Amino acid sequence: MPVTLICSPAPLDDELAGTVLARESVVRHFVGTADGVLAKAAEVKPDLILLDRDLPMVDRLVSSLRRERSTRRTSIVILARGELDPVEVELLDAGANAILRLPVAPDSDERLDRLMQVPVRREVRLPVTFEVEANSGSAVETASATALNVSVNGMLIDSAYGLHIGDDVDFSFRVPGSETAIRGCGRVVRKAGRTQFGVEFYGLEGDGREVIAAWVASGSPG
Repeated sequence: MPVTLICSPAPLDDELAGTVLARESVVRHFVGTADGVLAKAAEVKPDLILLDRDLPMVDRLVSSLRRERSTRRTSIVILARGELDPVEVELLDAGANAILRLPVAPDSDERLDRLMQVPVRREVRLPVTFEVEANSGSAVETASATALNVSVNGMLIDSAYGLHIGDDVDFSFRVPGSETAIRGCGRVVRKAGRTQFGVEFYGLEGDGREVIAAWVASGSPG
């Protein structure tokens, strides 16, 4: 069952009631301050970490969680109240996967459910080509990248192209042992360092998802 770690100075029972996070099948752990997050995360190995945006030095906490091997791939969600704060963009750049605004919107459950389900990933180095809307005008630019790991939900790529959080990309790549080109579209949801970007798939053509799933499950050399 999914394990979550929630860090907030105030109880969030009312805010999270009625969401996927309140299901009996979800294990919840709470810490009241940022000081105990790293140690608690190492102990309970959460699938999802939720951090209050207003925690002191929350940006450093996100960066620390991304540096730790045990939480490097754990989904991190920032809990925020009120209007958009520029610090939220910085938190996404530091490695947070998403911003969850309180009170929780009715359409947030699907996103949260997906973030809690940690798919099996394959470490690999695959050439990827992608298209992205140019920064100026309506032109589309083509660029290349290397996929460092791949799952049925997304991939981590390394590219010299200057991607940004929220960019939509149309991509194409092949997994080892398959003649089928995986084509689809995704969105940049995380930045890891200067040239690495987490891309979440939101559309795979044909049987692309099945091809990726079979390759990941096979454990064959990449």
